[in-house]
Parts: sequence; structure tokens; C-alpha cells
Amino acid sequence: MKPDGLSNDGHVYVMNLEFKLRPPIKLSRGKCVVKQSFLFSVIFFLGFTLIHGYSERVAAVVAIPLGSQLYGNGNSSWASENGVFEFGFFSDSQSNGLVVGIWYNMIPISGKMLVWSVGGGTRVSENSIIRLSMDGNLVLLDNTDGFLVWSSNTSGLGVKFAGLMNNGDLVLTGSGREIVWESFQSPTDTLLPGQSLEFHQTLRAAMKNSIASYYTLKFQSTGNLGLSWENNVTYWSSNLQAPVASIGAKFGFDGVFQLLDSSREVVWARMSKDFREPLVKFRFLRLDIDGNLRIYSWEGNSLQWKVGWQAVEDQCHVFGFCGLYGVCSYNNSRPICTCPFEDSNIWGIVSGVDAGSGCRKMVDLSRCREGKGMVVLKQTMLYGLYPPHDIETMASSESCKEKCLSDSSCFAATSKNDGSGLCTIKRTSFISGYRYSSVTATSFVKVCLVPQAVSSQEAMTHHPSKPLLAPEQQLQEPMSHLRNQKNFLISVAELVLVTVCVFLVIEMLVFWFLYRIRAIKVQKRIPFQKVELGDSGYSAPIGLSFDELKELTSNFAIQLGPTVYKGVLPNQRPIIVKVLETVALPEKDFRMAVSILCSTHHRNLVPVKGFCFEPRHQLVLYEYVENGSLDQWLFDKEKTQNSLTWQQRIDIAIGIARAISYLHLECKECIAHGNLKLENVLLDVQLVARVTDFGIKSLLNKEHAFVSESLPERDVYMFGGMLLQIITGKRGPIGMEFYSSILEMYRNGELDKLMDVRMEGTVDWEEVERAISIAFWCLHHQPFLRPSISEVVKVLEGTFSVDSPPSPCSLVKVEDEHMKIGDSDTVEEVTFLSLP
Repeated sequence: MKPDGLSNDGHVYVMNLEFKLRPPIKLSRGKCVVKQSFLFSVIFFLGFTLIHGYSERVAAVVAIPLGSQLYGNGNSSWASENGVFEFGFFSDSQSNGLVVGIWYNMIPISGKMLVWSVGGGTRVSENSIIRLSMDGNLVLLDNTDGFLVWSSNTSGLGVKFAGLMNNGDLVLTGSGREIVWESFQSPTDTLLPGQSLEFHQTLRAAMKNSIASYYTLKFQSTGNLGLSWENNVTYWSSNLQAPVASIGAKFGFDGVFQLLDSSREVVWARMSKDFREPLVKFRFLRLDIDGNLRIYSWEGNSLQWKVGWQAVEDQCHVFGFCGLYGVCSYNNSRPICTCPFEDSNIWGIVSGVDAGSGCRKMVDLSRCREGKGMVVLKQTMLYGLYPPHDIETMASSESCKEKCLSDSSCFAATSKNDGSGLCTIKRTSFISGYRYSSVTATSFVKVCLVPQAVSSQEAMTHHPSKPLLAPEQQLQEPMSHLRNQKNFLISVAELVLVTVCVFLVIEMLVFWFLYRIRAIKVQKRIPFQKVELGDSGYSAPIGLSFDELKELTSNFAIQLGPTVYKGVLPNQRPIIVKVLETVALPEKDFRMAVSILCSTHHRNLVPVKGFCFEPRHQLVLYEYVENGSLDQWLFDKEKTQNSLTWQQRIDIAIGIARAISYLHLECKECIAHGNLKLENVLLDVQLVARVTDFGIKSLLNKEHAFVSESLPERDVYMFGGMLLQIITGKRGPIGMEFYSSILEMYRNGELDKLMDVRMEGTVDWEEVERAISIAFWCLHHQPFLRPSISEVVKVLEGTFSVDSPPSPCSLVKVEDEHMKIGDSDTVEEVTFLSLP
């Protein structure tokens, strides 16, 4: 479902519907065939009648009852009904800790953008809890001691539910669905489409490294909107021609940011460059951490947020962008911050300074011993007036420098050199600016003078009574000096070597200690889950994190296949971990699919024990089977020394067919294997077939569908090819030529030439003939003429007999993995099974 708009009472109503129809279901052998057009008509009529009438009355918000809570060390969240927004604990890679807030739930993970946060970005630990208390108060508690970090202050106001609306507004509502509190009335750094900024409200840029931001967007007394640094430096405003009585600003769904006066008339507006672009569905306006106000739009093609408008076109003109003593310039059209002075006697040698962090000055002007001097910064403009301390005066460049040097309260000065004769005297210690090749200004920064080295004459006059040395003493003194210098260097080298050795030992001990602490924490965090994974009677799916699976598999050290790894539980029971391709399913659907797989119990299936679902990691855990896969027993030279007998092969084939029959017919819903091959059949210690990797494509990757056949029909086809490989012991290439050669030998009565020459023991030729016949019926190019898997089981067991195989032209022509087969317009009645 998709949101249509925001009503006057603050609720989003659902007015549009999307239907996803599954392919038509084919029922045969006495069951009626229902046409897709009739199903579509019935579903559309009922769905439109019921949902359309209901959507006009009910707000599109999922009610969250009192007592609900979210944990920082979990991966749960509260989502809007349309799935666009989520509320919970948010983590980014740039800072430590977690933020509680609302974010756009985009894919990939880089598209997840925080749009509202508790406390303006207050960071908490993983032990924190966000809870909707029974008294109706939404609170954030840090650590296990219950320290209160933030509260909605709605205790006793009749709150009954919480919910995240389809427009991204987090609301607390009463029993009559009236809004008691909402995040839209407490904006932080972002406005969402449809959200207003009232005259008394402000936007403040997010915190950086737990330090409150200096940048705010607020209304001025003239009615203008202004971007300010601290409280008294405005570096951008809406610049209305005349003062107005503004009541607020609003960010529209069409990407327009506008200022409204008391009569709700638009007096100023700015729009995104994709204004009213119909393909753009998601936008937001944010005061970024760098002090610039921007409009962002989501591009569906590139799957990323793009800037459609920004208030300050030149980022270097944002006051204080580079912090104290930092100078902003451009490198390949990108703003960078540098520290222009590298003389370590005056300034700290700093390189690669992050925006806003500033540079370090090493000398305090109040403690200068040898007086003060001025450092000249050419083509550099220091930021404008810092009222009320900074002043402007008329002076030449040299006079501007001398005025600052003679003024004890002056820290820096700027001479514009543009013909205006203006000189800015800065009497505040915050000094920052920008530098371009096109800037005519020259700036001066006051520094302490550095004492000169003592001259050689001064050194001589320091000891006037020093006696002269004899010639032999004059020769011995340099030698003694060299020996002393050598001893000094040896002592320094020994000291450095000892220091390095001690440091390495300490570092190794610290590394070992941290490793042990981490291992102990992991053991304490998941003991129940690991024990339950080892319990064969426990069928509920167990969710583990990717870090926990790395610990169970020793960082995926033992690889059993391309995406299959071996792990060991604390009770020494082995498990199999399969890494999946990126699954295009929400976490809720993924958990439901894994729960269905965990509920399967059959002797010939490998049990599913658990799973991991993270944005970049999806894995499934299986029980470990000792003897490896069937393809190794048939084709691996190391294991073919003890070749399988005919009885073992037919038992394995029957076991595989029984497992697939159970998945198709005996589960609550039909589970297609979707990837049936010899590599996905394992053998236990008694050589009993155990099928694995089932349901992955049918349940977890639903885009894997074939045009001309269903996945269960595809399973029957794949089983036919596997059965021929089990009988002949030939790996392939599997295709028309391979099938035709086998069929020709079969019809010529040369069954002995078909059999694997390595096969040991006696062979039941009647079983061989029956198995080959049913295998070719499974390979029929018309899916509806293939037998069901339950009929295949009965043929292999000898309960049903089977007719002669179809002609070679009726076999599937295998061209690639997806079998490009055309549907036939005519259906020929063919009987291939009969009771003996």
C-alpha cells in the first residue's frame, strides 16, 4: 500500500492499492482447473469493495500498545504501515554508540537516512531500551541501571497507543485516536514532506562526537529564516525585501520549501531542481552537520540520495566550517580544510583536518616572552564581523597590520584590498576563514616571536677565563668527544630497543586479554540459543548475529562447498552454515519462511536449525551430515574406491523422492526445492539420503520462477536427470545428446551398457528398467505430462508400473539453467502410469 496524503487531523489515509497475483494454479487428475481471469475478477472485486471503504475511515498507522519496548542490542523496530519509515535504534559507522530515531528504510543500507532523533542525536549504549510505559510516557533508558535519558513527558495524558505514520510522524494517541504527542512538533534537524516549522521552532544540526552543534535554522525578528552559528553570527537568511509577520515555514511533497506570513501567503520559496518530478517519491530537508541547509531526493535508478538544493552555494562561506584557525579552500571542486602554518615553533603541524575540528595553536599570546609579530596570509579572507567585538575601519594593508599589532585586544585582521579600503579588526579569539586564488584580501594573524639561537661570540664571552689547552690535549679532546658521542648513541639505541620490546609484549597481552573478554561475552550472550541448536527436538528457528556465526565457525575456516561452511557448537556437535545470496525479502517475511523450513521433519531431509538476517548477511543453519554429498560418492576418485551397490543406489533415489514428495504434498503449504542436484543430497553414516538446501529459491528468493513451468514441476525434471546420473555413474554433460544415447541403448535392450561399471553386487534388471523409464517421463518437455513426485516414489518402490519412455523429441532440450521452453497450445492425452 502507498500513502496518498495527509488529512487535516494529522492522519495519513490509504487510498491506493497494489495487487500481486501468483501464477495460475494447475490442478489435474480429477481436480477442477480454475482460470486466472476469474480469480482476478473475484479478488479485485472483493479487495476493492472491502479495503476502499475501510481506508477512508482508518488511519494508516500500526497501533503499538502500552508496555511495548525496543532493545539497543536487538534488531527490532517499529515500522510504518507502508514500510517506508522505521523507528528504533540506529547505528552508523562514523560515530560510536546508537541513536534512537526515525529513518527512511531504503535499500541498500547506505540509503537508510535518519530524519528524526531523540535529543537531537544523543548517543546511548547497546544496553539501552526505548519503552512505551504503562502510564503513556515514551522514555529512553540507558544501561541496565535504568538511567533516564529522554522522555516525551506524556505521563497521565491518556496515551493508549503509539504508532509510526506513513508520512514519518511518530505519534502517541489516546483511546479516540486523538494525537497527544507527535515528533512533527519536536523537529530536530530535518523536515519531511508535509511537515511545518513553526515560528517558535528551530532546526539544529546533528551532534558531532557527542558535542552539541553550533548551527541552527531559526526565525529572526524580521520574519526571515536565518542560518546561525552560535547565537549571534548569521551567515545566510531568506533576505525578504521588507519585514513580515511570519507564522512558519513548510516543506512540500513537491520539493518546495516556502515561508508563510500571517495570512498564510507564500512570501519566499526555494525548490529542488527535481521540482514536481513524478518519479521522485521521497524527499527531505535537513540542516547538515556542516552548517548547510539542503533538500535531498531519492533517485531510484542510482539507489542513492542526491542534493536538489542547498542554501549556501559556496560551502566555504558557511561560518566556522573548518573550525578554529582552519582555512577552507577547494581541491578538485571539493571543499577541504587545512591548517596553513606548519612551523612547529608557532603552530601545531596538522594535516588532513576534518571539517569543523579546527587546528591547534601551540603558543598563548598572553605568555609571549620575546614580543609579538604578525603572520601574513595572502589571498585569505577571515570570516565577517563577530558582533559586538569585531570592528571595521578604513586603513591601508600595512596600516591594518600595524593597528592589530599595536592593539592588545586584537587577535587578527583582514585588509580587503578591493579598493574599498576596509580593514576588519578581530577582537575575538575565534579565527577562521577561506582562501582562493581569486580573493584579493590579505589577512594577518598575531603570533609570538621565537627567540633566536645564541651566537658563537656570545658563547665565547660566556667563559672569558677559560684557559688555553696544550697541542696534545687539543688532539685528545676531539677523540674523547667522539667516544662520548658514540657511547651516547649506543645508550639511546639500547633504550629504544628495550622500549619497543616492552611495548610489543604489552600489546600482545592486551590483544590476548581483549580476545578472551570477547569470547566470554559471546558465550554469555548466546548460551541458550547454542544449546537449543544442538537439541534435535527443538523446531523453533533460532536467530543469531553474524558475529556469533563467525565465532561458531572460527571465522568460516572450514569450507565444505562454494557457500557452505562447517561450524561447531559448544557441546562439540557440528553444524552446517550456508551463506545465501542477498535476499529480496523484508526481515519479517524472511523469518516466516525460515520458520516454515524449521517445521519440516522427515527422515530424508536435513533439519534447518537457525538463521541469520542482517542487511549484508543472510545465512541458514543446518544439522551436520557426516558422509558428504552424493556427487562425491559417485564421481570423487577418493570415495569411488568403495562404489555404491545397486541396492544402495535405488534406496538413495527412493529416499530423495520421498523427501521431495513430503515437501510437495505433506507440508502445510507446498515447498518446492528449487535447486535439486547431487550436491544438495547428503549421505549419513548409514548411507541414507538426506536432502538439503530445500525451499531457498521458492520461499526466500521468489523472483526465481520459470515462465513455462512451476517450481514443483521443475523439481520433478531435476530428479529425472539426477536418477539417470545415479544409474549410469556419468556426470554429463547433461543434455539432449546424453539423454538420447541412454534412451537408444535402453530401447536396444543394452541395459548392461548403461550401468556404472564400478557398481558392485547383483543388479535387479526389472528395477533398472523401471527406474530408467520413470526418469525419462520426468524429463518430458511438457511439464503437465510429467508424473507427480508421489507417483515417482510408487514406481521406484514397485507399487506402480510405468509405460515405455517417450520419444527423444519429447525430451527437454537443456540450454541453460532456466530451461527456455515454449508453452504448447495443444495437450495430448498420454497415459504413462498404471497399476500392476
